[in-house]
Order: sequence, then structure tokens, then C-alpha cells
Amino acid sequence: MNKIQTTETADQESEQLNKLIINAIQNVKGKNISLLDLRNLDEAPTHFFIICEGESSTQVNAISRSIHKDVKETLGVNPEHKEGLGGSQWVLVDYFNTVIHIFHPEAREFYALDDLWSDAIISEYKNL
Repeated sequence: MNKIQTTETADQESEQLNKLIINAIQNVKGKNISLLDLRNLDEAPTHFFIICEGESSTQVNAISRSIHKDVKETLGVNPEHKEGLGGSQWVLVDYFNTVIHIFHPEAREFYALDDLWSDAIISEYKNL
């Protein structure tokens, strides 16, 4: 397999993973979902950020569980790392090329990741 085929395969796998994650967020009524494509930014720590909000600690945890369950069942993949489940103000779920940030609205506003990475290609998804 040459480098172009490898890149295309990785892009397809990332696209499938990202769609699955966004659907999992929407299934538990996560809000204000943004997909940040960071691949063209030299200083980016990953290829994609998915940022969303939950209205309560319970919903933030439910979003995290929904993502983990759907990705594990569909792709057989566990996250590389999870963090923030104790306080549930900001939960991070790391799938290496895609990192999900699940915020309380106030924490999202305070940390302003959307603004910090505003050079990314940003796609926003409707609240269901």
C-alpha cells in the first residue's frame, strides 16, 4: 500500500469514527456540537476535536458513556484515554486522531477551545 492509499484509508476511518461519535452525542441530546479539523495546523495535538455540551454532570457522563459504547460496539475500539469523569465539568475522551471535549456550558465558555483553535476548519451540527 502506498502513502496516498494509506492517507485515504486513514481519512475514511477518521470520517467513520467522527460520524459515529457525533451520532452518539446527538442520541443523548448533547448540544452545540462542533467538529474542528486540525489536520492543516502544524501545532495541533491531534487531527480532530469534537466539542459539545451537556446541561448537567449526569448528561456530560451520559454523552461520554454513549460515545464509548457506540464506538466499542461498532468499531471494536476503546479510547486511548479518558479524563475528567470525577467532576464532569469537562470530560475528555481521546481516540488518538480524534479527541472529544464534553463540557458544561460555563466550562466551555471559560476554556474557549473553539476560539483557541479558530484557524481549524469548523463544522457545526444541529441540536436535536
